[in-house]
Amino acid sequence: MPNHPPKSLQAYLWSVDTNAIDLQQDKNYIIHQLLAFGGIPQWQWLFEKYSFQTILDVFLSKPAKIYRPETFNFVKNILLNLEKKNLVKEYYVVNTPRIIRRKKSFSS
Repeated sequence: MPNHPPKSLQAYLWSVDTNAIDLQQDKNYIIHQLLAFGGIPQWQWLFEKYSFQTILDVFLSKPAKIYRPETFNFVKNILLNLEKKNLVKEYYVVNTPRIIRRKKSFSS
């Protein structure tokens, strides 16, 4: 079994050739890229390849500032069912000011 994503995901994992991406070592990149830029077929592959808990852990503990506001809300509230969790959107949403100090990705 190959330890890299299929070529069909190259358009969503554009910064590196899919043959050079390791499913475990690069899971943060893969998960965020597919959540932020993928669609139903890419999300299906993602949820088949990684457990829901792994995807949730990456999303919460390793935020990536690559999401558009509407995509962030969809991923957070619909795909990951985190609508009751108050996340710091500045860690995720592209067009928000950058936070200099590293804090938790969610507030209590």
